[in-house]
Amino acid sequence: MAEETFSTLGKTEAVRRLYENSGFEQKDICPVKISKDTGSVINASVLMTEGIDFDLTYFPLKHLGYKAVIEATGELYAAMAYPETLTVKLGISSKIDFGKISELWEGMTSAAKQHRYRDVALDLLPSVNGLNIGISACGKRSSLTEKRRMPAKSMDLICISGNLGAAFMGMQILEREKQKFLKRKTDRSQPDLSDHKLIIGEYLKPEINQDCVARLEEAEIIPSYGYFVNRGLSDAVKRLVRDSGLGAKIYVERLPFASGTFDLGKEFDIDPISAAFNGGDDCRLLFTIPIGRHDLFRHDFQTFDIIGHLARPEVGAVLVTPEGVELPVTAQGW
Repeated sequence: MAEETFSTLGKTEAVRRLYENSGFEQKDICPVKISKDTGSVINASVLMTEGIDFDLTYFPLKHLGYKAVIEATGELYAAMAYPETLTVKLGISSKIDFGKISELWEGMTSAAKQHRYRDVALDLLPSVNGLNIGISACGKRSSLTEKRRMPAKSMDLICISGNLGAAFMGMQILEREKQKFLKRKTDRSQPDLSDHKLIIGEYLKPEINQDCVARLEEAEIIPSYGYFVNRGLSDAVKRLVRDSGLGAKIYVERLPFASGTFDLGKEFDIDPISAAFNGGDDCRLLFTIPIGRHDLFRHDFQTFDIIGHLARPEVGAVLVTPEGVELPVTAQGW
């Protein structure tokens, strides 16, 4: 059966088909409903371009769509906002047929349902440079949460929602296998990556707990600052120092790593700590928690790791080694 193309379907029919059985009503614009309980409307946007943010040689389109929504949703959760609406714009080149976009859209709507988006809007646009994904997510943060938020203070805890550096290592594995695949002229069999399934999964299909905001509110633990860590830990810590006007100390021995990360580090000659700070794509939440809520936080939020604390402004952003040496944190941001 011939592959269906956008030139034969047309944009209107293609969009209609994508919405069929998606679980969402077709929309061009998603309005945000404002009530007296809405403290703030939070917006987050993501742009992902082929060749920079993903490689279709090894990135399953369904996973890519899922990850794109996660990237935008993480920014809402970091701001303690509940997802409301999602607007998707896809730049599609002639090499991509309707079936491939259907896979991408399936991943997007799957993530949207999981994270309880009310409405999803979609637009399709032409592209001469491969696939481009633009997402705008909108969420609401309650006025009560804003009233409970306390100013950050020195010694407040810096916490992270999961392991670091694994996504970057997973990408290294996929890039290595891609190069092997391209060099083989006759044998085009798929590599066995089962030994690295979990680490590769951190890169291809990251997950975020959709109940994290509600659980923090219920426990009355309101972070003074929150960041979505997807461009490396260094970038998030530098932004924290900038926004809070305080210093930050991150302790090497407290950084969480997935099993096998250090073995892969030796294999690729990459320092896992460097991967955690500058690798990117980890899709983690970083919060600063009042030091007075330490015991409750440690008991009720065991999936988070306490990796450091805020400090006096003159400290700046530093990484503290096991020997007590303080090294300045630098961040490229991409």
